[in-house]
Amino acid sequence: MMKTRKALDASSVPDLPEAANDFPVGFAIFGLARTHRSAAAAMLSEIGLHLGQEVMLMQLDGAQGRSQKSLCELLRADHSTVAKSVARLERAGLVTRSKAEHDERVSLVALTAKGVELREKVFEVWAKLEDITAAGLTEPEQKQFAVLAAKLAANIDKQTWRPPA
Repeated sequence: MMKTRKALDASSVPDLPEAANDFPVGFAIFGLARTHRSAAAAMLSEIGLHLGQEVMLMQLDGAQGRSQKSLCELLRADHSTVAKSVARLERAGLVTRSKAEHDERVSLVALTAKGVELREKVFEVWAKLEDITAAGLTEPEQKQFAVLAAKLAANIDKQTWRPPA
């Protein structure tokens, strides 16, 4: 049985569907995520990456590998999704895969020199995107948003997230 929720007046926000009154937080997250994702995709395409690949590159370094399993956990993605992404990055010459010395079942992923170079460009793209996204927000507002977003994510995690098998 669904809880009865009090509808909010979302009329102060232009171009929202009527359902936004019933689900204001969900629609706000959806709209923000869609807008941010679109901007990120356009900016990343300029450096030859597809959306999602940059986050993986940001999690890696050239000095030591990270296991594919830990990438699954960090990225909250299933093994097949991460394996496909790693394979694409490997074909592009951005990462290497190797077996861990302590356990050959563990596949380690590390950046190549080309990957390290592109990773720096990824950080530049994300810095620009951060500036665009947070324009007009004060530092306290930025911190408050980050805290509230983390609380919302924790609420969802408590009820839905399961670590990859």
